[in-house]
Amino acid sequence: MEKKEKETVQLPENAFRELKDGEEYTPVMSPQQNYPEVTGWSVTWGILMAMLFSAAAAYLGLKVGQVFEAAIPIAIIAVGLSSASHRSKVLGENVIIQSIGACSGAVVAGAIFTLPAIYILQAKYPEMSASFLKIFISSLLGGVIGILFLIPFRKYFVSDMHGKYPFPEATATTQVLVSGEKGGSQAKPLLLAGLVGGLYDFIVATLGWWNENFTSRVVDFGAAIADKLKLVFKVNTGAAVLGLGYIIGFRYSLIITLGSLAVWWLIVPGMAFLFHDHVLSAWDPSITATVGAMSPEQIFTSYGKSIGIGGIAMAGIIGIIKSWGIIKGAVSLAAGEMKGKDDTQKTVKRTQRDISFKVIAIGSAITILITFLFFWFGVMDGNLLFAVVGILLVTIIAFLFTTVAANAIAIVGSNPVSGMTLMTLILASVVMVAVGLKGTAGMLAALIMGGVVCTALSMAGSFVTDLKIGYWLGTTPKKQEAWKFLGTLVSAATVGGVMMLLNETYGFTTGQLAAPQANAMAAVIDPLMNGVGAPWILYAIGACIAIVLTLCRIPALPFALGMFIPIQLNIPLLVGGAVNWFVTSRSKDAETNKQRGEKGTLLASGFIAGGALMGVVSALLRFGGVELISDNWLANPLSELCSLVAYVLLIGYFVRATRESK
Repeated sequence: MEKKEKETVQLPENAFRELKDGEEYTPVMSPQQNYPEVTGWSVTWGILMAMLFSAAAAYLGLKVGQVFEAAIPIAIIAVGLSSASHRSKVLGENVIIQSIGACSGAVVAGAIFTLPAIYILQAKYPEMSASFLKIFISSLLGGVIGILFLIPFRKYFVSDMHGKYPFPEATATTQVLVSGEKGGSQAKPLLLAGLVGGLYDFIVATLGWWNENFTSRVVDFGAAIADKLKLVFKVNTGAAVLGLGYIIGFRYSLIITLGSLAVWWLIVPGMAFLFHDHVLSAWDPSITATVGAMSPEQIFTSYGKSIGIGGIAMAGIIGIIKSWGIIKGAVSLAAGEMKGKDDTQKTVKRTQRDISFKVIAIGSAITILITFLFFWFGVMDGNLLFAVVGILLVTIIAFLFTTVAANAIAIVGSNPVSGMTLMTLILASVVMVAVGLKGTAGMLAALIMGGVVCTALSMAGSFVTDLKIGYWLGTTPKKQEAWKFLGTLVSAATVGGVMMLLNETYGFTTGQLAAPQANAMAAVIDPLMNGVGAPWILYAIGACIAIVLTLCRIPALPFALGMFIPIQLNIPLLVGGAVNWFVTSRSKDAETNKQRGEKGTLLASGFIAGGALMGVVSALLRFGGVELISDNWLANPLSELCSLVAYVLLIGYFVRATRESK
């Protein structure tokens, strides 16, 4: 009987498409029934996953500069654990394990992007001080703020916008969890694609049989164009990014790629032409080369990326304005509950039941108060004015940009949290200097504030993925929301301990730890707190682009994300989106196209899952000192040609596999 139940587990056919008028989505687990979700098994394993992956992600992110998303590996482990222990009806439990454990990636990204910069600057300014308590409290408070600020928008993102956002990471994780329930032959396509994608990415990342990227520099003409005109074409040939593009679909991937090409093929060459002999370094003293002497990659990093940050910020503001009715409605509902006027939680379906808005409002107020006291006495030496200004900045930015982070994850599965945090640091620095807080005390305060905001936005983006998974499968949102706080507490404590240990063992200034994001934050904040400006003109250009796109009815956020993310990671999204279009349009029979599209989603999820797992394995091997890649071979143009051949074969396998019967 158990086997029969497993074989009938299936995502509804309207899981990934927009609903018709009057149509409702019924999840895998019926809203009318109760299922095991929060149990000793799920909570224990969720905590263990949060500890394990927080430690692993912090070590690897700081040591090799590679931050991985933990949701998919944790889902795979949860499925394996339940299968090995022969547990039945574990879908709800596995969602809770994944939801608690996935706090690790969110908290780690928030912490290691900003807080190691305190240690980096401490080498130059010994009076700056960092402690476990400061790291732990800032990470914990940021995570809690992110959770509380996102919950009021859960229904909008996961239910009201059903089928309008691709949710690539949530899709892949959901397919993994469902395949664990199906068992047998129904899980075979996902497992096979996971093996193919994982092995493919492992060969690239660990063995280096071919290059990770194919570029136009592979021929002399392309190299000359890149050198003289600053025009370059690059594509990452990994399986995971291809799968991501397939799930995102052709429309969004095209907009993202157009944003990337606008920067790489118009702005970068244009800047090289207009400012060929100029050094544009008013906001960054570390820039000493003329624009003409830079490579296209250096121009993008030094200038183009800032345009993307401005575009993301303005797209976020536009999104906030457009969704103001939703924000106002959530606040009004919370106010109604506070007055005791609302008791809808008693009548809504189990699968639509959230933590009470009264609890969210009170919890938010208490968390903000604690954060204020932390700023006042723990960071700003008892100065009331600085603490008030600091808490106002953090609260406003975190609340408004929560929806931006959730939007980004819903569209591309990637949170531009480093860009939004950089903008936060710059704004915080400018404002704090204006009210009199500068120098090393200002640097410390701005970095702690940035750490809180960064963790809040990282958590909001990660949590919307968990809630979408729960929506598709039919778990109780209230339980996911309540136990997310425990995962945040465990992850914050683990990250704080690991960061202190790494500093004691290696030191963040020895060069043995990459910490690229934190180094970038330190490089930006030092001159700002000493009176040097910021690239406001570049931010303004990005903001203007976002406004024009909105007036032309083109989604500004995906375009701005394309401007911020390197071209080699955007082109394969378009390739994957094109494969999606090809697969779902070749047959004259609509039902055949639909079945091939669904099979493709399963295969793409396998590519993402396999690539995510092998990314962890490859990073662990690198951390252990295992180096199997020949730099001389990767410098050879033949390695890029091999990369292109392998990529074409991978796409061929994918297209052919979608045509095979299930």
